[in-house]
Amino acid sequence: MEEYAREPCPWRIVDDCGGAFTMGAIGGAIFQSVKGFRNAPSGMRRRLLGSLTAVKQRAPVIGGNFAVWGGMFSTIDCTLVHLRKKEDPWNSIISGAATGGILAARNGLPAMAGSAVIGGILLALIEGVGILFTRLSAEQFKPMNPQEDPSQLGMAPPGVGMQQNYQ
Repeated sequence: MEEYAREPCPWRIVDDCGGAFTMGAIGGAIFQSVKGFRNAPSGMRRRLLGSLTAVKQRAPVIGGNFAVWGGMFSTIDCTLVHLRKKEDPWNSIISGAATGGILAARNGLPAMAGSAVIGGILLALIEGVGILFTRLSAEQFKPMNPQEDPSQLGMAPPGVGMQQNYQ
């Protein structure tokens, strides 16, 4: 099974930044449309206009916040790949912790440390689930020993692997 080939680092940063913006803008549009609908004055027309106004005002901002997070994460990840000379889950975990800490730097050292811990734990969970799914799905692609079950390869002698019950 072939692994997903990632783009080279300068393009990976741009790609991740754009993907994060898109994800944030779509998610923000959904969230803000519901919020704008609920907070608008009564009347269907007013509620729809309130929903549309909230989406136009806030969805691009949320998308931009996601883009900043995605761009910073990818930049740190690419830097770690370059410095460590290998690409493994530790790069993502460290990148998540560093990104969380850097983005919370304006709120002081305690907030910075807390955000770094949360970012590292969150990325460790994501990487752990990814590794788990990879191992579970690898079982189905595991090559079988033809001596154990020749019917799997289509080279079984007549009658082997095709047992039928006749009554």
